[in-house]
Amino acid sequence: MPWDILIRNATLVTSHGEARLDCAIEDGKIVEIESELRGASREEIDANGLHVFPGVVDSHVHFNEPGRTDWEGFATGSSALVAGGGTSFFDMPLNSNPPTLDGESFDLKKEAGLKSSLVDFALWGGLTPKNLDRMEQLAERGVIGFKAFMCPSGIDEFPHADPGTLYQGMQIAAKLNLPVAVHAEEPRVLDKYRASVKGKGWIDYLASRPVVAEAAAINLAMQLAQDTGCSLHIVHVSSAVLASSIDFTRENRSRVTFETCPHYLLLNEIDLVEIGARAKCSPPVRDETSRQSLVDLLHEDVIDLIASDHSPAPETMKTGNDAFAIWGGIAGVQSTLPALLSLDPKLAPTKVAQLTSARVAERFRIPKKGQIETSFDADLALVDLNGSFELKRDDLLDRHKLSPYVGRIFRGKIVRTIARGRTVYRDGVIVGKPNARLLVPNRD
Repeated sequence: MPWDILIRNATLVTSHGEARLDCAIEDGKIVEIESELRGASREEIDANGLHVFPGVVDSHVHFNEPGRTDWEGFATGSSALVAGGGTSFFDMPLNSNPPTLDGESFDLKKEAGLKSSLVDFALWGGLTPKNLDRMEQLAERGVIGFKAFMCPSGIDEFPHADPGTLYQGMQIAAKLNLPVAVHAEEPRVLDKYRASVKGKGWIDYLASRPVVAEAAAINLAMQLAQDTGCSLHIVHVSSAVLASSIDFTRENRSRVTFETCPHYLLLNEIDLVEIGARAKCSPPVRDETSRQSLVDLLHEDVIDLIASDHSPAPETMKTGNDAFAIWGGIAGVQSTLPALLSLDPKLAPTKVAQLTSARVAERFRIPKKGQIETSFDADLALVDLNGSFELKRDDLLDRHKLSPYVGRIFRGKIVRTIARGRTVYRDGVIVGKPNARLLVPNRD
């Protein structure tokens, strides 16, 4: 029988390095990887001059459905993801309405995702003072883990976890053999620095959320994780100093991991002042020295993974003269792979693939995802590394097109995205239809 797809003349980016090989796909799986494969196929793709990456596995997005689909949704969010070479994502629990705090809310979000998403997805559950008694419901349904805010989230329905709540939640998560992810900023430190700021501009906002607030929360979270035996993941680490400190102090990398995001690698505090609301996030972007030091850490075996933290909002919420009142969150799900490929010519494609795909799937125990290997899902991004492009607002496929990267020149043009053997994006156009599966972690 002929294969479904045969990709010829490609440079495959595998966990072992780069190699010029052919790749055969059948029933959504990679079935053969060899040089000069012989055999018939229903579709043959000549990938001469292209690199084939494992599709990006984005472990941190806010697609906000159901309930706040006017902010983003599975249809628009997954369209932007695949345009950036992404093939699966993990959706956060807080911005949907209701937030994902129990079995019923999980079912609503799952149904919305299966209806509208172009690609496979997993769901985070929440860890708040309101739902400690329902975390087991979420585990039974297949959450990837539990997300907690150590400071106010900005969403009334998703209150932050004080130390006592976080300790109890970590105890439960440890018994369920699932990780806890934390937004790490210490609220008392934030209150202190906020009280010392008198203005409403971007410099004032930066001063109100210092690195020390992150450091205090990270230290507490790591201590609680050690005390409870909970697996901990620290999201959107903004500073090289913090990244190095986590790496130095953690006793077991399989139990404590962290991510950083493209915006901390591309943007600094001067960019925030110049770009404004589209570049607002918390923790905020840092100074140029910190940004460059974080980029340098990509070459070392320190940073565990990269996630977009795509967190959009309507344009009406991203305007005004009060930096504190403007809604935070950076919309960048379409730019993760091009951003990393553009940072430093010495950053090997294999390292990029590890940070955006292989390590993500491994960390969260998603089987058969994140690598170009036989028997794995055929989740692939075909990329022209010799091609560069200016990101224009009209190119963006998320709902509000408010990326802070508009106008930047990126290296690495996404030519085609294949999700489980289906071409979903090609030459600037969405060509696939919703056909998603819920990804459930291996908890053995």
